[in-house]
Amino acid sequence: MGNLEEGLRWLDQASADLKTARDCLEDGNYYASAFFSQQAAEKALKGFLYSRGYRALLTHSVTDLLEEASKIESLFRGFLDYGRDLDRHYIGSRYPNFYPSGPAYKYYTREIAERCLSYAELMLREVERFLRR
Repeated sequence: MGNLEEGLRWLDQASADLKTARDCLEDGNYYASAFFSQQAAEKALKGFLYSRGYRALLTHSVTDLLEEASKIESLFRGFLDYGRDLDRHYIGSRYPNFYPSGPAYKYYTREIAERCLSYAELMLREVERFLRR
């Protein structure tokens, strides 16, 4: 499998995760929407980097992946604040002991989920633009 094919494989999964994020938002599962938005962004960025020849990306941090991607395409640097926001939801959205009082899902709102979804959509769209030229 070549670099582009590997990148497209990751982008395909990122698209599926983005759909799941949208479905969760519509169902009112805001914590899950935020998590799947983070996953979509992470996998899209990994797809971009794999398409450029990277082999071992051992991080789950959208911020780290954006920093690496910006070494190749500077526009990714403009998404760093979005990456920081998405990274907050990788663990915080899933574990009942993350917040001091009550399970994580109770801390999530539609506004948070919509914001995360918009960040993930933006990143996925940009990666897709580079991979499907």
